[in-house]
Amino acid sequence: MIETKLPFDQQYVRSFSTERNEPDWLLNVRLQALAKAEELPLPKPDKTKIDQWNFTQFTNHVVESAPLSSLEELPEAVKALINLNEEQKNLYVQRDNTPAYLSLSEDLKAKGIIFTDIFTAVREHSDLVKKYFMDGVKVDEHRLAALHAALFNGGVFVYVPKHVQVDVPLQAVYVHERAEALFNHVIIVADEGSKVTYVENYISTCETANSVVNIVAEVFANDNAHVFFGAVDSLAKGVTTYVNRRGITGRHGRIEWALGLMNDGNTVSENITRLIGDGSYGDTKTVVVGRGEQIQNFTTSVIHYGKHTEGYILKHGVVKDKATSIFNGIGKIEHGASKSNAEQESRVLMLSPHARGDANPILLIDEDDVTAGHAASVGRVDPNQLYYLMSRGIPKEEAERLIIHGFLAPVVNEIPIESVQKQLIEVIERKVK
Repeated sequence: MIETKLPFDQQYVRSFSTERNEPDWLLNVRLQALAKAEELPLPKPDKTKIDQWNFTQFTNHVVESAPLSSLEELPEAVKALINLNEEQKNLYVQRDNTPAYLSLSEDLKAKGIIFTDIFTAVREHSDLVKKYFMDGVKVDEHRLAALHAALFNGGVFVYVPKHVQVDVPLQAVYVHERAEALFNHVIIVADEGSKVTYVENYISTCETANSVVNIVAEVFANDNAHVFFGAVDSLAKGVTTYVNRRGITGRHGRIEWALGLMNDGNTVSENITRLIGDGSYGDTKTVVVGRGEQIQNFTTSVIHYGKHTEGYILKHGVVKDKATSIFNGIGKIEHGASKSNAEQESRVLMLSPHARGDANPILLIDEDDVTAGHAASVGRVDPNQLYYLMSRGIPKEEAERLIIHGFLAPVVNEIPIESVQKQLIEVIERKVK
């Protein structure tokens, strides 16, 4: 049994917060969250026992790295994510727990856009951060949420003012080198009538034993706002990951997710979109590859509160070797959310007789005047497709590769930064080889 005793006490949290000149409200949140973490249970993802996973065993809470004087100093695998040929003007790079590089174009600054590391945001925009911090994800949901609020040690804050349209993507790259504990907190706020695209990458540059990554991302699309959130997670085999990405929409707000979840270690992932405002829209596309003996659990929910809301879930996963991947899709229409539509599709492709993939579509409907539907399948590579390609002279291995890419393309093609899309394709190639 993994020891669940928390690694740090209130005195440590107090000094950590003081060293970073955090406001009193945030210190109080941290201390209250730490107290809750001692008594709250772990989350209980369906069909996956996580009580023996390592979420708390680390001795170093922060690993300091030197800031970058140039992006050329980054490892090649990280540079591949960034278009170095063009001047990268809207980029944040974090090495372990250190903000290492930040650039925001003068044009976006002039429009009042905030794009900075979470600690700078807390100091310089305290009231704005306070309004949204741990609002999408509540501190008292379970132990991992509370632990995150108490110990978060990295991340980004993005704010787009009313009626401002950001036509170029903002990119954040989180480089995992030596950190034993990465507790990133990301807040994206698109105020009324605004639009923004944000894409983040998590990448390990070396094999790391027994690291803990606990990520929370909170996305707010206020009235008539539109947020596109893309992510490619590619953390190493020795990393145990908990990731919780949440979205909340206002009237006619839109949140679109395109998530490439490519970690090699045990992973539990939650992605929940709450369609609060009437006429709001949520679309979640997720692609997953599991290999080795890793265990992964992915829960995707779209919950309808407002009338005339639309929610879509698309999940495509590939599982090989002895890996296990559980896909839970939940479309929930609350009482009063009339004229709403909840649709979902989960498909799992298994490349090995020892692999296990489960697709569990769930519809929870508390309103009469709605539409809803789901589809799910778990199977192997279609022999008819394979035969067709091989009959055209394509070798079997290449034919399988083409089928897998076609299977995952609906999500891969949604990633808006070409270098990140290319990296996702390369990760998929490496994992299914």
